[in-house]
Amino acid sequence: MQESTPTYCGTGAIDRLIKYCRSSGLDRFLLVSDENTHAVLGARAEAALRAQGWDVRTVVLSGEEVIADEEYIVQVLLVAGRQRWTYVAVGSGTVTDISRFCSHRTQNDFISLPTAPSVDGYTSIGASPVVRRVKITTPAQPPIAVFCDLQTLCQAPSKLIAAGFGDMLAKYVALADWELAAALMDEPYDADIAQRMRHALKSCVAFAQEIGQGSSHGIEKLMAGLLESGRCMVESGNSRPASGSEHLPSHYWEMRLLQERRPSTLHGARVGIGTILAAQRYEAIKGLTQQDVVTRLAQARPPDRETEIACIRDAFGPTANRIVAEYEPFLERMRQSFDVWRQRIVDCWADVQRIAASVPPPEELADLMRQAGAPSTPQEIGLGQDDVQQALRVSHYLRNRFTVNTVGQMLDLW
Repeated sequence: MQESTPTYCGTGAIDRLIKYCRSSGLDRFLLVSDENTHAVLGARAEAALRAQGWDVRTVVLSGEEVIADEEYIVQVLLVAGRQRWTYVAVGSGTVTDISRFCSHRTQNDFISLPTAPSVDGYTSIGASPVVRRVKITTPAQPPIAVFCDLQTLCQAPSKLIAAGFGDMLAKYVALADWELAAALMDEPYDADIAQRMRHALKSCVAFAQEIGQGSSHGIEKLMAGLLESGRCMVESGNSRPASGSEHLPSHYWEMRLLQERRPSTLHGARVGIGTILAAQRYEAIKGLTQQDVVTRLAQARPPDRETEIACIRDAFGPTANRIVAEYEPFLERMRQSFDVWRQRIVDCWADVQRIAASVPPPEELADLMRQAGAPSTPQEIGLGQDDVQQALRVSHYLRNRFTVNTVGQMLDLW
């Protein structure tokens, strides 16, 4: 997303949308919403666009649970045809992801009209569709403009607001994982972007109670943080500033719930729980001295390829081939570089401890989530102990990425 891209949050967002479209010469729109978001904002946006005499086509997605999967993506593409449109995404994360993906693949632009401060994906570049029951991340595009109606955001269901706060708290772990990968793996790291993300995070944390109360000031702070998170991802060229090991349990749970036909949960709610679990892993690292590390790594051995792939197949069943394809390059890299990585961990242990200290203790994170009205235990979002244990055991296979999970594996902490 370019710095000049219009982003507005306040009253009169629809009027700002019309003014922007008029000045940009836009007059053909494909408006995508679901039944709920069409009722709260989509119908108003559609009427305002039509009142200008512009060509407007609408897609209102329906069903008990709208998912960014093949079924709903095809519904949008069938209406879109091969014509030129400016997509208008009226909704939260799922509607935005569907619109982002479809507009990108049809070589069209899209405008975002968020209806809840529930995710940080509004201004990001990637889409996260579910393809053949596997949650993937694929390049797409950011919107050309974002118009947030503050009243609509404040009136969003409290669980959606809480989910947005959970997605923001995840940045504690994401930023630590990113810095950990830079220190131990020489992965590219942008200190300026990381600092911007920390500033946005601290601003949200400072207003946790107001966010939980749904005050306009608190919601405005939350939405600003979520939008900044998306910008940071775009400018860094990847999701490192906003997504790390805390997102992996969320992706695993989403896939498992879909496969077992269990009721789904909100992305941000799952990520919030994943953040607490990841913080527990950072707590385990904080408790180790350098001598503890030397002793543990002296006994460490590279992962066995066949054992790892067998574990993936056992855990993921019919979707295992896609997981293996994603994880195997990282597994091979880990096997080949194991001795180098082992020595780097010992040499950089002071840095590892400093980075781990930047992640608040899990009980502090849980308290912040309660202040914001967000769930702080797996049971609150319908997850059992087996769901949690399985996620901790296998969710790292879902991404080809160095995180705190990798360090813990090498140290045999879990």
